[in-house]
Amino acid sequence: MTDPEVTESRPITAPAPGEARTAALSDAAIAVNPDADRLAVENLPLVAHVVRETMARVPSHVDRNDLRSAGLVALVTAARSYDPARGVPFVRYAAPRIRGAMVDELRSIDWASRSVRRRSREIEEARARLAATMGEFPDDEAVAAALGLSNDEVVRADSEVSRAVVLPLDAGAQQGLADLLPGREPGPAERAEHLERVRYLADAVDELPERMQHVVRGYFLEERPMAELAAELGVTESRISQLRAEALVLLRDALAEAFDPHLAQPHPNPNGVAARRRLAYTSAVAARYAARRTMPARVVRHGLESTA
Repeated sequence: MTDPEVTESRPITAPAPGEARTAALSDAAIAVNPDADRLAVENLPLVAHVVRETMARVPSHVDRNDLRSAGLVALVTAARSYDPARGVPFVRYAAPRIRGAMVDELRSIDWASRSVRRRSREIEEARARLAATMGEFPDDEAVAAALGLSNDEVVRADSEVSRAVVLPLDAGAQQGLADLLPGREPGPAERAEHLERVRYLADAVDELPERMQHVVRGYFLEERPMAELAAELGVTESRISQLRAEALVLLRDALAEAFDPHLAQPHPNPNGVAARRRLAYTSAVAARYAARRTMPARVVRHGLESTA
């Protein structure tokens, strides 16, 4: 007699289509980029950078940790799907995906629909245009006439947007409107960082080659036309445009090396002349800035300038 335990077998079931597809995608991602974990860990500062950028443009009730969580998930996903063979730097590949994930997170927590937000933007833009042409703040009837809407539609749109504003639970009757609205003024840390960036940028401009300095100061600071700058330097306007573009690349590289090193793009030919020239420039800017910070401060006492 045959042992039933030997002959009895369980039916073999195939995995569900969704599970098989997920497993296949996961295996393919690991095969494409086996260094996904290392990439994600090394680029964690990129998430913090995007969070800081996003928080500056959203209301104060938005939770920074929610955005950070969405950004971290997007970073890991980007690291697993990144293919270095395509020749695109990982930061450039991951940054838009991280920003997109944070935008999706903001939309998911927004109490107003996208159509309400779109209509609100149209109304606010119309108000701004009318205020500029009329010289005074327009009423709802003028806005409605400009947009081809009824007065009730404008009032309803404003009401729907106002209901989506989140106020703190402890906002009592004694608090004024200024206490409830999120403050847009930068804090002490933000002001200090902005001032440091401006000073560093000034040193970066001073370290540019003479012609690039002339173009940057003339075009951006003095707002002079390219034709005038070209006549002064004895070159064509296209050459002025080229000098301006080259100067902006150098300035951007210098600022990135100092304040956002994770965003600095490596040169495609690190041993070439252009790469060595860029390294020499960024090093010179850093040295100039460090030397200026260590210079003794000048103190004015009774009209006389002395060293502190």
